[in-house]
Amino acid sequence: MPEISRKSRSFGESVIRRMTRVAIQHGAINLSQGYPDFDPPRALLEAAARTAIDGPHQYAVTWGAQNFREALAAKQSHFMGIPIDAADHITVTCGATEAMMAAVMTAVDPGDKVIVFSPFYENYLADALLAGAEPLCVPLRREAGSDDFTFDPDELRAAFEAGAKALILCNPANPTGKVFSRSELETIAALAERHDAFVITDEVYEHIIYAPYKHTYFAALPGMFERTISCGSLSKTYSITGWRLGYTIAPAHITAGIRKVHDFLTVGAAAPLQEAAITALGFGDEYYRELGDLYASKRELFLSYLDKAKLSYVKPEGAYYVLVNIEEFGAKSDTAFCEWMAAHGGVAAVPGSSFYKDFEDRYIRFHFAKKDETLRAAGEKLLGLKALWARHGMARHDQGGRHGR
Repeated sequence: MPEISRKSRSFGESVIRRMTRVAIQHGAINLSQGYPDFDPPRALLEAAARTAIDGPHQYAVTWGAQNFREALAAKQSHFMGIPIDAADHITVTCGATEAMMAAVMTAVDPGDKVIVFSPFYENYLADALLAGAEPLCVPLRREAGSDDFTFDPDELRAAFEAGAKALILCNPANPTGKVFSRSELETIAALAERHDAFVITDEVYEHIIYAPYKHTYFAALPGMFERTISCGSLSKTYSITGWRLGYTIAPAHITAGIRKVHDFLTVGAAAPLQEAAITALGFGDEYYRELGDLYASKRELFLSYLDKAKLSYVKPEGAYYVLVNIEEFGAKSDTAFCEWMAAHGGVAAVPGSSFYKDFEDRYIRFHFAKKDETLRAAGEKLLGLKALWARHGMARHDQGGRHGR
């Protein structure tokens, strides 16, 4: 029998998406895969209804409908503070997932090295491996007495000196909720410039930031637009993860390469959904302020339950995830713990080991992009988690061995 490729054997399935299936299997509240259980803005739904009748229903221009790219260019120029050209800088993709894949495949050749901060969103490792590149993980560590994850500039410098062709930067970060400071971004920028490397940014949570933190667009730093591929998405900002509308923003000569890769990956994003989403791209600043306030409220609600449950966590600065430390449970495996929690505790989370190249199982990840009533229901279940584990989980867990990812 023929064997599948070494490339496809070099990484596992998505743990995040698998935990959604586990949640469904056990009827657990799904705080694993990061999508809302509330509706998108009403104006956007009405635009989608009109487009369902009026169209367009055929292919848009491969790299995105002109009117959609113009609306996106206006919106991103406003927030990024730099001029974005709809014709030369934007490629519309099937979600940020494809945007990141197209960006990595454009930036690197087989055998090149790509820096990834760890812990990382699980797709980044697969992106590098599918492009035939070698991922170099630079750890983000928590400072003593602080919720902030940060990197060691010397470790980052060593990774660039090892020959990295590109660095992947998720800001605000998934899963840590870290918002990179301007000083940290300037350190990255100086090293990228010195070593003539690309920086590929994932900024899908650009509008979900908690005071006093502020988001700085990497491409807007002095001299950085020419070496940056900015990847974004409408999914999180407008609560339309199923629409799969993402994009890259890059200089014209880089965009030309991205468009070729994108064309042969997916041909193009859904034409009617691009047409409908123009409505959302025209929302005023008040929408984004209200979005930030909405998630700030949800963060405080969910964290209040973690406090009552006496669970140790890392307070997020941005995005809508929270890492919870499960060391005190003494579980042999974060994966088995998450499966037990879904089956017996009624709440699904993501094992933290899926965010590390080398096994690390101190954390599990919850998300709080849910209705308040959903968060309250999950929170009530978590209040009894330690007692439930003491009664049933510990004995069951001690019978098994360590589980890998």
